[in-house]
Amino acid sequence: MSGQPWLILPTFDEAENIELIVDAALGVLREAAPEGFRVLVVDDDSPDGTGRIADRLALEHDEVEVLHRAVREGLGPAYIAGFQHALTRGAGFVFEMDSDFSHDPKDLARLLAAVRDGGADLALGSRYVAGGAVRDWGLVRRIISRGGSLYAALLLGLPVRDLTGGFKCFRAEVLRAIDLPSVQAHGYAFQVELTNRTIRHGFTVVEVPITFRDRLRGTSKMSTKIALEAMVLVPRLRRRDR
Repeated sequence: MSGQPWLILPTFDEAENIELIVDAALGVLREAAPEGFRVLVVDDDSPDGTGRIADRLALEHDEVEVLHRAVREGLGPAYIAGFQHALTRGAGFVFEMDSDFSHDPKDLARLLAAVRDGGADLALGSRYVAGGAVRDWGLVRRIISRGGSLYAALLLGLPVRDLTGGFKCFRAEVLRAIDLPSVQAHGYAFQVELTNRTIRHGFTVVEVPITFRDRLRGTSKMSTKIALEAMVLVPRLRRRDR
C-alpha cells in the first residue's frame, strides 16, 4: 500500500450514489494507477444504509475499504479521519472527491498526473479557471459560490480562483505537514482552510480545470449554518494560519 493513491469518499445518506461512484472511480484508478490504489468510504452512520452498501462493495473489491464513524460531525472531520487512516497506511497521494457525481471520476486521472508527474503538491479541480465550468446551477447559487471563493482569496491574499472547491489530490507530505488535528472548519470552509495551510507551508498548488455538475440523486448537504461558518472562519484563518 505504501506510496499508493488513496481516494477518500465521505458519505452521509448516499445510498443512491455510493455503488455507482465507487464503480466509476475503480474503473478510472485501475488505469491511472495500475501499481495499486485504495478507495476509502468514510460513512457517518448513514440512516439510509450507505454504510452497509459500502461494506458489500469492500467484500466485492479488494481495493475498497470502509471507515465507519458513529457520530456525524461534518465534512471536515470525516475527511480528516479518512486522511489520517490513509497516512498511517503509507499513502503517497490522497484525493478528496464528492460522492454524488458533482465531480467527474474521470478527472481523477488528471489530478493525479498533476501531482505525481507534474510536480505539484496539491492539484485542485477548479471551476473558475480557463476550461472550468459549472453546470445545472441557477444564477443565485453561481453568484454565492463564485463570490465565496473571491471573498476568501482576497481576504487571505491567495492566488487561487476556486478556494471552495472540494475535488483535490494532495501529495501525502502536505497532509503530514499542515497539522490536521488542529483544523477547525467542519463544513465547506474546510476546503479554504486546507488550501490556505498548504500555501502557507510553502507547497505548490495548481488548479486543474473541471466541470462541476449538480447532483442528480439524493439531497444536498449545504445549509445556512455551513455558509455562516465559512463567513466567520475565513477572517480568522488570515491571523491563525500564517
